[in-house]
Order: sequence, then C-alpha cells, then structure tokens
Amino acid sequence: MKFLKNILMGLGVLFVISTLLFAMQSKADDVNDVAEHEVEKNVSEGYRISAIDIPEDLNFAGEPVPQEDPEIMERIDREFLVNTYWQSNALLLMKRAHKYFPVIEPILAKNGIPEDFKYLAVAESGLENVVSSARATGFWQIMKATGKQYGLEINANVDERYHLEKSTEVACRYLNKYKKKYGTWTLAAAAYNTGTGSVDKYLGIQKVNDYYDLLLGQETGRYVFRILAIKEILSHPEKYGFDIQKEDLYSAVPTFTVEVNKPVANFADFAKEYGINYKVLKRHNPWLREPHLNNQSGKKYTIEIPNKGYYK
Repeated sequence: MKFLKNILMGLGVLFVISTLLFAMQSKADDVNDVAEHEVEKNVSEGYRISAIDIPEDLNFAGEPVPQEDPEIMERIDREFLVNTYWQSNALLLMKRAHKYFPVIEPILAKNGIPEDFKYLAVAESGLENVVSSARATGFWQIMKATGKQYGLEINANVDERYHLEKSTEVACRYLNKYKKKYGTWTLAAAAYNTGTGSVDKYLGIQKVNDYYDLLLGQETGRYVFRILAIKEILSHPEKYGFDIQKEDLYSAVPTFTVEVNKPVANFADFAKEYGINYKVLKRHNPWLREPHLNNQSGKKYTIEIPNKGYYK
C-alpha cells in the first residue's frame, strides 16, 4: 500500500512539472510570435541603406570642385552620407528653408552674393537663432564685436544679431570683404567660418592658394563639403529618398509693422493691444531680448505684428 502511494505521489509531481513546462513553452511561443510580428511590422519593404551616387558636376557659387582628387571625393562622400542618412535633421532643414530662404535670397542678390550662400546659413545654424560656445549668435553666427563693428545694436534690451534681415546684410558685407581679399567664394566661405587669421596662417605655412589644397582643422576642413551636401540634398530631396510635400513645409505668417520711438514698459501689455501674447511677439521679433524697451534716445524701432487669425 505504501509503495502504491509513493508511485501515485511521484506521478502527481511529474504531472505538475509537465504542466508547468507546457505553460512556459506556450508563453515563450506566444512571445516569439509577437516578436516576429513586430519585426515584420517595423521593417519597410522599400527602405534600403546604400552608398550614394555623387553628382559629377559639383560646384560652390559656380566654382568647380576638384572631384578627380580621391581625397576630396572621400570628404564629399562623408558629408553626403551624414546629411542624407540623418533624415530627421534633413527634413527639418527642408521645412525651415521654405520659410526663411525667401527672406535671405533677395538680400544676397541685392549685395551681389551668390545664392549658394543661403546654404552657408544652414550649415552655420540650421536656420535657428542658436548661440555657439564662443557666443556667436543667430542664423549667421555673428560675434558681438563683429556685429557692433558693422552697425548692429547689441545690448541688454536689443540684439540685432537675432534680426534676420539685418544680420543677413552684415553677413553679406563680410563675405564681399573676404571675396575681395582671397579671390574665390570658396575661400571666402572658409574665412567666414574660421576667420581670416587662420586662413592667412595656413595659406602661408602650406604655400597654397586654394581651399581644396589646404589642410585645415576638422570643422573648417569639412565646412564647404557640408555646404555642398546640404545644397544638393535640399535642392533635390526626392533624389535622396525624401518624400516631402509642399503642405509639410513651414511657411511664414504674414505680418504688418508697427513703429515705436519711445520706451515700452511691458511688452506683454504691448502684445495684448494687437491681440497676441508675449510669446508670439517674441517669435516674430527675437531681437527684442527683454520684456521691456528702455529707448531713452527715442530711436525708431520697427516691430513685426502677425496678421489676425493666424494664432488662436
């Protein structure tokens, strides 16, 4: 009897163990089925990563790129790969370009600057009012001393490096100065990035007179090649796999202007007079740096106000 009882207990234990093992296996199969389903769901049939066919006629501001040089081609290839496959950034640049290029292009044209330099602004700031570690500011990354030298107002109340039209005018004056000094737009672009001191130093040490022959630091060494890649990708987005429609792009909100020639105690109250809030006022006038304007001199300022109906 005792022997039979032990056998029955053993069979019971085996039954419990086999039931648990079956349940665990079933759960694992379910997990695998879900995982396989998710993999299928998250892989796009049409998405492939490949090398990029570089155009054979690259130029910057009409100046040809020496594409017969293998070292040059490797540097170009790097920037095409980085800027093509950093898709989120490329899409944002396309969206912003649609909004800001129409402001930049006529100012470049008026000052005799090739249109390709709008892509320099993209390379400098991503078309945002950023501040670098060296305190260069705005779309065109202008230093404080440079801005003041070229007539921009920069103080606690107002910083016109954030004023797109005025800062673009200053950038044009700088670029024309560099073109006159170096003779090529390519070297002018390099000097804009690193300054004439560095360019003069390396041209002298290395005894060359062309950007593509210079050995420069990494940032300036990549600079023109990055502009070339940005120019090509933004000009032909579909060629590089970007499916973006006009309605996806950012557009400027129409505005009218208001002239102010006296102090403003509170821009929040000022904004309310025009049916907007302080945030919207700052969005259209980022050069106003504080919520008030001292303006003891009675200087005339032009403030942009968005047309009604665009902000809720």
